[in-house]
Amino acid sequence: MAGSSGTAGPTGQASPRDPDRSPREPDWEGVRLHVVSGKGGTGKTTLAAALALALAADGGRTLLIEVEGRQGIAELFQIAALPYEERRVATVTPAQLGLPGKGHGEVHALAIDTEQALLEYLEMFYKLGRAGKALQKVGFVDFATTIAPGVRDVLLTGKACEAARRKGPDGRRAYDAVVMDAPPTGRLTRFLNVNSEVAGLARFGPIHSQAQAVMRVLRSPETAVHFTTLLEEMPVQETVDGIADLREAGLPVGGVLVNMVRPPILDAAAVEAAHGDHREEVALALGEAGLGGRSRKPETVRAAVEPLLDPLLEQAREHAERVELERTQRIDLQQLRLPSYELPLLGEGVDLGGLYRLAGELKRQGAA
Repeated sequence: MAGSSGTAGPTGQASPRDPDRSPREPDWEGVRLHVVSGKGGTGKTTLAAALALALAADGGRTLLIEVEGRQGIAELFQIAALPYEERRVATVTPAQLGLPGKGHGEVHALAIDTEQALLEYLEMFYKLGRAGKALQKVGFVDFATTIAPGVRDVLLTGKACEAARRKGPDGRRAYDAVVMDAPPTGRLTRFLNVNSEVAGLARFGPIHSQAQAVMRVLRSPETAVHFTTLLEEMPVQETVDGIADLREAGLPVGGVLVNMVRPPILDAAAVEAAHGDHREEVALALGEAGLGGRSRKPETVRAAVEPLLDPLLEQAREHAERVELERTQRIDLQQLRLPSYELPLLGEGVDLGGLYRLAGELKRQGAA
């Protein structure tokens, strides 16, 4: 529900606190820039927003940055499209996440506009002022970012790093954490490493200095790159490949956010049994459960349960196959030896309340 001030909070009551599920110590102390990537369809933007809420819950200020121009943040928080300026989009307390503790945090958001970012860059380093606006009118900005796509990535990563380092007049950090909703896994390493390439091409001057400064932040312990995935073969393989690429490029790998996890319906023994021929056993169990109505005649009971047998057995087999597939994918993820966080599948979809629920799960599991 969007408030009149342009901020959002969850609808309804927070879920009851579970004393056995108190939040554990965070895994990423000292990290100020959290980069979130993942294969398309894994909930990358949703989990980036949930992480921003979790990081702010104890009373901090978090900046959530969008770089792909999709206005996904505005849609998640149910507010109007974001302009190219940092503005508060949500407030959060531990109670709203179903957690103990006090605090009142804020999430601010920024949807980076490449054109405006380039004009800002030209003004900052070259003092172009009105000349920069003139370049905008004649289409130079579009021209520059089209013929040199790396320029766009330099601007986007540079803005995120500047926000992570920014301090106010009192010397305190403007934000306790910055979360970047980054491009998908396939483009991620080049996106983050482009400043290194630019620094090599521009041997001196402000562009060289800016690119080097950005890479110092991206390669520092203050940055962590997290991957969202599903317990499915293709997303897990992209995650494994993406992490290998990051490590080869010398960029800091964070954790793995496993999204849309479904609870197992059957226990291990039932899953194992689902592959056998248990038609008669299932028919007997359905009859004992009363599916034959009041009649106790075997033929009447059998006639009532017979249409149910094949669909039930097929569903059991499909569930057993899914559980086995997920077990295999978990093993592949465990071999990465990285912190891993599992987020539940929200059957009703991710509304604002669901977003806060996911934030609570991330907080409990130590991601924030």
